[in-house]
Amino acid sequence: MQTNQLDQTDIDILRLLQKDARLSNKQLSAMLHKSISSVFQRVNRLKEQGFILGSFTLINQKKFADIWLSFTQVQLSDHRGEAINAFQTAVIQFTEVLECYNTTGTCDFMLKIAVNDMTEYNRFIVEKLTKLPNVGSLQSFFVVNEAKRELVYPLKSKS
Repeated sequence: MQTNQLDQTDIDILRLLQKDARLSNKQLSAMLHKSISSVFQRVNRLKEQGFILGSFTLINQKKFADIWLSFTQVQLSDHRGEAINAFQTAVIQFTEVLECYNTTGTCDFMLKIAVNDMTEYNRFIVEKLTKLPNVGSLQSFFVVNEAKRELVYPLKSKS
């Protein structure tokens, strides 16, 4: 099912669950003025079809002094498809890598990395990341203040 096959109720369910995955089918049905069974069926269908990948608890990172975040740009030395795919397959296995994006521009990948301190970051870079074949250069940026963290994608309404 493509997103253009979702109706407004599906989109409304996704919007609400993105903001609070703890909402019950009963709460969703009341908010959307739909029956509980209809909402239950829709949520299950959205899960089965891969629109909903899971639920999680968002922690307040500021409560943990020992979480260091880095955005690290990686430029590869080989840009053939199989080399790019091999790097991506390997790097997403590292628990330190929270997010991995293949990008355009001056870098090939942007990684969001979480570690407990600079020693752990150095160990990750030296013992894991730079040992991968095809890594050309790295540039890291450490987060000093998180001004906004939003995990809700903007979904267009059906017209």
